Amino acid sequence: MATVQEAASPPPEGQQLHNGDCMTREEFHRIYKATPEHFRAELIGGTVYVASPLRIRHGSNHLPLGAVFFAYESSTLGTESGDNTTILLGDEGEPQPDLYLRVPPEYGGQSGTTADDYVEGAPELIAEIAHSSRSIDLHAKRDDYARYGVREYLVLCLRERQLRWFDLAANQEMQADADGVFRIGVFPGLWINGEALMARDFRRLTTTLEQGLATPDHSTFVAGLADRLAKE
Repeated sequence: MATVQEAASPPPEGQQLHNGDCMTREEFHRIYKATPEHFRAELIGGTVYVASPLRIRHGSNHLPLGAVFFAYESSTLGTESGDNTTILLGDEGEPQPDLYLRVPPEYGGQSGTTADDYVEGAPELIAEIAHSSRSIDLHAKRDDYARYGVREYLVLCLRERQLRWFDLAANQEMQADADGVFRIGVFPGLWINGEALMARDFRRLTTTLEQGLATPDHSTFVAGLADRLAKE
């Protein structure tokens, strides 16, 4: 005879996260760890943002950019890409960005890794897929990422079918080159074909990235990472 499980009771009010709650990262992290696995929230500038369910449009456009990040990592020893990873960014920041690319600490990167396997500090590059979250991604998140030292930031705006690229260190928005390729500064050789990205054209994305990986700038960057590892 089958048994029917009773629905789990919601956690006490003091152990819940709601949109607009204001708290420190330590308090947020403590409560967040006790929430159900499917629950997703972020702390941006000391304010809690509870994520909405993700639609197909978000997920299907997340994969191509993630594939470019992973392909770059695979050809660039001393880099690490990640997907939907909690970042212990600062005293009032604990985002869970769609994608990040960083130089790990053993290669001299600016972020660390905690004993319980979180990224601590600012990855060099963060990317967000923006649809329902567009206003947050382009304003509150952009400000917080800049505040805590993320160097460059990509926002794939689905409504406008546009990739936007920000040099947060210089506080300016960058543009693709005349050929439509975004040549990311903080990671030499990371070339992203904007038109191919929006078309989800993996072959063109790969061809453009391979051209970037074949440049002297990329070779010099990889050699520099290897030197940093040797000095650790």
